[in-house]
Amino acid sequence: MNIAINTRLVLKNRLEGIGWFTYETVGRMARNHPEHNFIFIFDRPVDPGFVFSDNVKTVVAGPPTRHPVLWYIWFEWVIPRLLRKHKADLFISPDGYASLRTRVPTITVIHDLNYVYHPEYLPKLAARYFNYFIPRYASRSKRIGTVSEYSRQDIAAVYQINPDIIDVYYNGANDLYQPVSETIKSEIRTNYTQGKDYFIFVGALSPRKNIPGLLKAYDIYRVNGGTRLLLIVGDAMHKTGEIDLCMQQMQFAGDVLFSGRLRVEELSRVMASASALVMVPFFEGFGIPLVEAMYCDVPVICSNTTSLPEVVGDAALMCDPNDHESIATNMGKLESDETLRNQLIANGRVQRTRFSWDKSAERLWMSVEKVLSL
Repeated sequence: MNIAINTRLVLKNRLEGIGWFTYETVGRMARNHPEHNFIFIFDRPVDPGFVFSDNVKTVVAGPPTRHPVLWYIWFEWVIPRLLRKHKADLFISPDGYASLRTRVPTITVIHDLNYVYHPEYLPKLAARYFNYFIPRYASRSKRIGTVSEYSRQDIAAVYQINPDIIDVYYNGANDLYQPVSETIKSEIRTNYTQGKDYFIFVGALSPRKNIPGLLKAYDIYRVNGGTRLLLIVGDAMHKTGEIDLCMQQMQFAGDVLFSGRLRVEELSRVMASASALVMVPFFEGFGIPLVEAMYCDVPVICSNTTSLPEVVGDAALMCDPNDHESIATNMGKLESDETLRNQLIANGRVQRTRFSWDKSAERLWMSVEKVLSL
């Protein structure tokens, strides 16, 4: 069987949420199923480390897809040609995009519908592309995957799709995310936060992540007597002007540190050395850093919206992402209440067992088997 997979977001040292999902699941599938051939389709040169096993063939086909016009060319013209050329029996697209111009059975993984509810968070042309094409991709797919039960129900309701053809594959955490010694914590604090304890945010700096709200909450927390610094890890994506404006208006802006993107080998240590993860987005299909924090024995503060309560269970302090006072109060609690911290860490050790990339890959393969049996 020839299984073609869209791997365009698997980029060395530049993996975001969907890239991690793709990297962690398709590599396991290829290794676990040597009886099948896998064709990984990239839109730029491939790092040799992404050839996971002998049954993986890599194909590079431009143009690099970083604009809606190029998305259209790649998925509607390049992908159908490649699927024919390589005699694909199945096409898996882990990033929500697919092709309307192929008859090859397709599994499309749609991580969330943020663009439906908040098109203003995205560049206009990208929002229009998503809202036009993704429902059409969904209707043409033999099965749909997603990363939370929240998103499964949302996709079924919004796109009027039978929920029985939508499968859930929870995200996991890289094996590097684990607790570290006090020596390493001290080293990380010296390197990143002038030796001081810190809260951490991890993610792309985009509007839906609510960085301005986090900054406002942090200022309140400091005014109320808090002492931790705030370390923000991630690259700017688009529409970051409000972040700049908030920084200009903050009383404690000097204690907010931006590290940019970190490689996973370093990020896992930085996460494990934090006092807590604070992640208060407006909308999230899953939120991989939540699970990464749990695997590091780091307590969590997060929003009480969309998929996040499903992911954290009782292993986090939850709050309205628009309620800056509540976020600040919870930050103060995790600084002063050691019993609460320890309870959240203990709860996280239980909750995290629900999430692993091995389980994600197994569930994705179950979708493959369902399609191949049709």
